[in-house]
Amino acid sequence: FMDTIKPKKGQVLELFIESLAFGGLGIARYNGQVIFVRKAIPGQVVSVMIIRRKRNYLEGRIQSIITESESAVLVRCDHTDYCGGCAFQHLDYTRQIEEKEKQVKDLISRLGKFTDAMVYQIIGCEDQYHYRNKMEYTFSNRRFVTELDEDLPRDFALGAHVRGRFDKIFNIDTCYLQDLRCSEILQTVKKIVYDHKIEPYDILEHTGFLRYLVIRNSFESGEIMVNLVTARNEPVLLEPVVNTLIQEFPEVSCIINNINSRKGGVSFGESEQILYGKSFITEKIGAYKFEVSANSFFQTNPRQAELLYNMIREECSLTGNEVLYDLYCGTGTIGIFLADGAKEVIGIELVESAVKNAVRNAELNAVNNIRFYQGDLMNFFMENNKSFQFPKPDILIIDPPRSGLHPQTVFNILELAPKRIIYVSCNPSTQARDLKELCLKEYQLSHCRPIDMFPHTPHVENIAVLNAVNEGP
Repeated sequence: FMDTIKPKKGQVLELFIESLAFGGLGIARYNGQVIFVRKAIPGQVVSVMIIRRKRNYLEGRIQSIITESESAVLVRCDHTDYCGGCAFQHLDYTRQIEEKEKQVKDLISRLGKFTDAMVYQIIGCEDQYHYRNKMEYTFSNRRFVTELDEDLPRDFALGAHVRGRFDKIFNIDTCYLQDLRCSEILQTVKKIVYDHKIEPYDILEHTGFLRYLVIRNSFESGEIMVNLVTARNEPVLLEPVVNTLIQEFPEVSCIINNINSRKGGVSFGESEQILYGKSFITEKIGAYKFEVSANSFFQTNPRQAELLYNMIREECSLTGNEVLYDLYCGTGTIGIFLADGAKEVIGIELVESAVKNAVRNAELNAVNNIRFYQGDLMNFFMENNKSFQFPKPDILIIDPPRSGLHPQTVFNILELAPKRIIYVSCNPSTQARDLKELCLKEYQLSHCRPIDMFPHTPHVENIAVLNAVNEGP
């Protein structure tokens, strides 16, 4: 019966957009049916064509805006129609973070089944533009033509993937998420490469030379690293780019060439050579210095990361006597940031290069009460029965990838039985699923603290604090 009143595919409806779903789609309702609408923002009345019918919801595409939202603002960037980078430049920032806070509350209660969970007010980001310290651009001989650049050659582009197309790259001149000097470098590299006819890579034929341009900048030192990813080792072809960058941009302290001959579209290579300068730039989070190399993972918004780390520190309530485990520790930044308040920190990470970076970062900051181990958390504690080497943790910090925790890892965490768990997540939906498992009997959810790390994007970070139920001797 419900199916009979479901709008048909191709039907056009007038809808009021009431809120944003996690992931960034607008939510409307029609005859009790939920309709998700891309690019729609709360407060709009829109004419929407139904493009997909699913069992529990429908998907629609905006045909026209009938009434604009009071929260709508002018867009700064020309590329928002094609780029998946920042979906909400047209939504007032205050409203963006209100929606993100609502999403966290909804996911924790609906998926996690925590009906009365305490969720603090979200912490916004002071810098809503130029907050990223890394951007990656793709070279291509298959340009996606837009009305902005119809007259440009079609067989050359340096920019980003059109949303939903792996083979088409649209041209970018300026990205407002990174320092504008980085956009100047982007434009300069594009001009030199085009003028010198250095061949872009063809993703379908697997021919050509230039694959990616990765630009990293340091907020602390002002240094910039330029990483040119190529399909083969032929550094002589890159000389015009290197020489011009050295001349025109004194901030560029290192130029790296990563070589990636594999067909897969990834921007880190099998080998790397330094074309100019050193192999890293230095960044700071709080009082701590970190060396960031071409392929190392590092917090993309270091200023906001300091706020996040201070929130984690508050939740640890360290007295100097605690043993702290930092799981999925990456390059060790959280553990190093907290080590001065703890008795001992143990960091565990799967990626070997990240562990090497973590050890180096601890040395750099003269942090001596931290140890790092490489291993897969799924079997780390079982494999060599390693737990006997380690003191029992008082506090466990977990910051897993977007997919969340493997069920075996949930089991291991419960076995470790720390007094407190601080679960940091960039994906509150998988976090809510994991919290439900962790809180079946041994733990209770104390509260959540959302923080916006990436303005104008659908992403939201959330800290969940869990305490052991029977916190006895």
